[in-house]
Amino acid sequence: MRQEYRPTMAVLTGKREETNSPRPPVAADAHTILGSHARFNGKLVFEGAVRIDGEFEGEIVTEDLLMIAKDARVKATLRVGSVVIHGYVEGDVHASNSVEIRAPGRLLGNIQTPSLLIEKGVTFDGSSKMTGGKNGSPSAPPPPTPKAEG
Repeated sequence: MRQEYRPTMAVLTGKREETNSPRPPVAADAHTILGSHARFNGKLVFEGAVRIDGEFEGEIVTEDLLMIAKDARVKATLRVGSVVIHGYVEGDVHASNSVEIRAPGRLLGNIQTPSLLIEKGVTFDGSSKMTGGKNGSPSAPPPPTPKAEG
């Protein structure tokens, strides 16, 4: 019986590898999509975890994890599941799960997310709005309505 050799390549496929137990992507799953000396301008849409080390300008869309490395420079609108920022980001961030800004990260833009972590030593110049997660529910119940008297 003859076996056929079929090379496989996971880098830049845009698909997650299937496992027996589904879990959200983590930093160890990241594929470096943009190296430290690379520049990209446009729209990036992906599944899984991606780390940007270089320069990116445009729009990034994913329901999964985006990591911005320490030396990265990103000027973009981010529509993500989660983002961890260690580098420079200029633009609005809409995250359905969470936003983390880690030292020495810098964010110049507005944030909309249900979960926000801002570490000591970062720069954040913008506004934040805590919203519901993927199901659209509010992150906290609304205050009780006062009862009318009389």
